[in-house]
Amino acid sequence: MTTEFLDPMFDMDSAVRGAHQASLELAALKGAQRSRALQLMADVLKASQDDILEANTLDLEASREMAVPDLILDWLKLTPERLQATVRLLQRLSELSDPILQILNTPYQVEQCQTYSQLTPLGIIALVYEAFPELGAIAAGLCIRSGNSLILKGGSETSHSNQVIVETFRDTIDRAGLPIDCIQLLPSDQGDLTRELITQDQFINLVIPYGRSSLVQQVIRQATVPVLRTAMGNCYLYWSPSGDVEVARWMILDSHQSEPDPVNAIEKVLIHPDQSLNSLQYLWNSLRDKGYTLRGDKELVAQFPDLLPVDSLEWNQAYLNRTVAFMAIENLDQAIAWINHHSSGHADCIATESYQESRKFALEINSATTYINASSRFYRNPQRGSPISLGMSNQKGYRRGLITLETLTTIRHIVQGNSLL
Repeated sequence: MTTEFLDPMFDMDSAVRGAHQASLELAALKGAQRSRALQLMADVLKASQDDILEANTLDLEASREMAVPDLILDWLKLTPERLQATVRLLQRLSELSDPILQILNTPYQVEQCQTYSQLTPLGIIALVYEAFPELGAIAAGLCIRSGNSLILKGGSETSHSNQVIVETFRDTIDRAGLPIDCIQLLPSDQGDLTRELITQDQFINLVIPYGRSSLVQQVIRQATVPVLRTAMGNCYLYWSPSGDVEVARWMILDSHQSEPDPVNAIEKVLIHPDQSLNSLQYLWNSLRDKGYTLRGDKELVAQFPDLLPVDSLEWNQAYLNRTVAFMAIENLDQAIAWINHHSSGHADCIATESYQESRKFALEINSATTYINASSRFYRNPQRGSPISLGMSNQKGYRRGLITLETLTTIRHIVQGNSLL
């Protein structure tokens, strides 16, 4: 088995050049061969469960000794259920039709020529992430399916787990006939490799940062490679006077069920002054019974002292735990303006029985996804027929919304003259 990526004398230039060559070879392979590799990856992940969980235990013990925050420990901890979910996801990817070379219509025609477009791999994807050891396995599956090479840069808190998973996958894809350097893991304890990685713009085509906002912002500031910004938490709900309290309650609670990463969790709720006192107390008591911490703006805290006060900066920040903050807002226009200014911008919601309100909200909210009387809960491995997603992007630019197989591809235009027809 080849393990150059664990070499103490790691060389970034060699790594990215190897990944580049592997991406060319991978894109040229038939979809059936990549499907077979994905099935083998699912099988070996299932067979290696005990080894991966043992490595994860070492990571957890070391992280607790280093006083790593509880949030990161929750993200870091693997369970048999989380591993089995990843196995099922890889199996689903192996069954999907090959997205590469898919023929698309073009918006223009060239005289006396046949014009068409094809989806093609980006080339090399870099994933910079903290904790979430299964995320590297999911990213590997998405990249193999879409014909891309993948370079992983995980945090030191999950080094043992990442190493076992990537070693296992590299051995498997080598046996499947895929280029071994199409999946690489950078050492987690050698200098500032993140900065070095995300400035390799000659070879790397896209970097995806995944984790807390501080990590994402660090990558955005330092990268010369195109960045697909991800977001977590700080999603807003506007609870209209016409909105049913049971609907609002369900939307909040269900949005927090996408564990361990509460990607689309509703953490801020804007309420109209016309909401009844009984409805407010019912909602708050119900959330407290479920273990939620409730906070409020000055106006609400003055009226309901059992709410904890919100600092002004918190309206722009994700809690990433079971905390929900409430604010009194005068009308829908003010709610939309506030959300557009303070939300993470990837998933925002409204609870209303008014078609006019729902339509206005959908048209004017400046977010990647809008939910109307629906839970914003994020599913990385949803039901069959829905796309498999790595996360959510809130940026305008390259891609926005769910990070799926299509996100990891680009379009190639082909103009074919009559001499070949």
